[in-house]
Amino acid sequence: MFKLYKKLSARDWIFLIVLSGLTVLQVYCTMTLVDYIQKIIQSITYLNYHNNPALISEELAAIVAAGGWEAVPVEGNAMLAAIAAAKTGDIWYNGGMMLLIALGAVATQTLVGLIAAFVASGLSARIRSAVYRKVDSFSIAEREKFSTPSLITRTTNDVQQVMLANILMLRMAFAAPVTAVWAILKIQAASAQLTLATIIAVVLLVTFLIILMIVVLPKFKVMQKLIDRLNCVARENLTGIRVIRAYNAEDYQQCKFETANGAITRAQLFTGRVMSLMSPVMILIMNGVALAIYWLGASLINKGETDYATIAAFMQLASQIIMAFMMLMMMLVLMPRAQVSANRINAVLDTPLSVKDPETEKERTESGTVEFKNVSFAYSGSSEPVIKNISFRAEKGETVAFIGSTGSGKSTLINLVPRFFDATEGEVLVDGVNVRDMKQKTLRSLIGYVPQKGLLFSGTVKSNIAFGKDGLSDEEIINAAKIAEADEFISKMEKGYDSEISQGGKNVSGGQKQRLSIARAVAISPEIFIFDDSFSALDYKTDKKVRENLKEVGATKLIIAQRIGTILDADKIIVLDSGKVVGCAKHAELLKTCDVYREIALSQLSKEELGL
Repeated sequence: MFKLYKKLSARDWIFLIVLSGLTVLQVYCTMTLVDYIQKIIQSITYLNYHNNPALISEELAAIVAAGGWEAVPVEGNAMLAAIAAAKTGDIWYNGGMMLLIALGAVATQTLVGLIAAFVASGLSARIRSAVYRKVDSFSIAEREKFSTPSLITRTTNDVQQVMLANILMLRMAFAAPVTAVWAILKIQAASAQLTLATIIAVVLLVTFLIILMIVVLPKFKVMQKLIDRLNCVARENLTGIRVIRAYNAEDYQQCKFETANGAITRAQLFTGRVMSLMSPVMILIMNGVALAIYWLGASLINKGETDYATIAAFMQLASQIIMAFMMLMMMLVLMPRAQVSANRINAVLDTPLSVKDPETEKERTESGTVEFKNVSFAYSGSSEPVIKNISFRAEKGETVAFIGSTGSGKSTLINLVPRFFDATEGEVLVDGVNVRDMKQKTLRSLIGYVPQKGLLFSGTVKSNIAFGKDGLSDEEIINAAKIAEADEFISKMEKGYDSEISQGGKNVSGGQKQRLSIARAVAISPEIFIFDDSFSALDYKTDKKVRENLKEVGATKLIIAQRIGTILDADKIIVLDSGKVVGCAKHAELLKTCDVYREIALSQLSKEELGL
């Protein structure tokens, strides 16, 4: 977890120095308060003896009655001297000092708590932002190492665990040892017997807490994984609710959720029950040491070796020592779970990126071109490449389509252009430059990407269309919507372009989502369009209109399609089969020369429609 402290700012370090000073001041106030407790008890006791000398001895009472306290021989007797000088004002003075020091302790403790919360919260905010930025920079290859629910847990619950641990650490980590050392130095001079009783109590407390930690630690280690599992089931249930209901699988999903929920509940109950032993055991030890101190103290008072004020002060110091050790052990108990969370966070932050920006960009020598040179790609951990030795070139303004059976590598191939992955072998060039030699931001600013599943964000229709470019005018937004054939249904919505879109676009149909996604790509005026089966939810009439509108844009278009009708007029159709190019030509030629293409075409259209 200490690795995360690198994210503390210079201001935080200044606050920590101030916090250390305040902690020392707080401990000083606490220790000084013990001294004044002893003094006020002595003042009350001595004043009582002063007014009632018979409480000490009849002989002393007779001397005082005969000649006053001036007649009492106090030389060499510090106690008699203190009694002789006892005044009511001493009580008021010591009581006032106690109140003042107590207020000082409260003030310093409050400031320590505020600074600890401020520093811990600020650190957590930076860690959360760092995790978010790191995840945002992941390529698809890195994201496959972590599940989505796990990444959500690491960004939220794990960071929260670290924050809570840091608040406790900042409040206790310095205060506890300073208090313990200071109190031990003060206590050892009072009485060896009383000190031994305190040491025994501390040893018992530490032993108990070590056993507690050994028992609870394994459960803390699995707790976060159980939270991951619970989040996974909950997310799966929410995103797949339509399928679950369609198949009457509510009971099955409920059973999965109850299994995950039961596992984490059992773990939490176990840790809660074991941790609940801490309070009664601590109270038992505290009361035990109090009983031992008072019992031994009574014996010492009877022997004249000490007085009640010293015993009372000793009791306060013993309590401070036990509390200090208890705070230290509490940190050791709470730290394992925080350490597990910190390790999970560091696992994300330390993950090396497979797709990185170059130190210097190469200048583009062309415009709107895409070229693959002997490109192959294999997923991490896979021995077989998904696409093999693919070469083609798309000139500016051309429409290049990709078609093939499911699993032929179409989407993988197209994802190499915006560098969602990097090619294992060969080169992918955009505008005459290898994509590895371009910054990701520059590369993606040239591309209008439309995914297979139309994804919208919570906001308005306008904000979704203008998502990829700041400062778009209303005219540009409306024009993009018209090209995507979306203006008609947007105009019919209650608030038009200001109508709300729910998260994921759940309040619009699949075809509307695809058209809004196409409008979003058009709005940024890219050089290159990538359509990953982005017309599948459109009817044939709308599909045709959108493609005709896109022709007027003049950008290069890379289209993955399952429907032959979508790619009939493409300048070049690349047919993929098992990751290899088995055909590359126009529609009419492929019908004659490519068996795979002809088979796909005949599965959708008749021979008459195809002109065969």
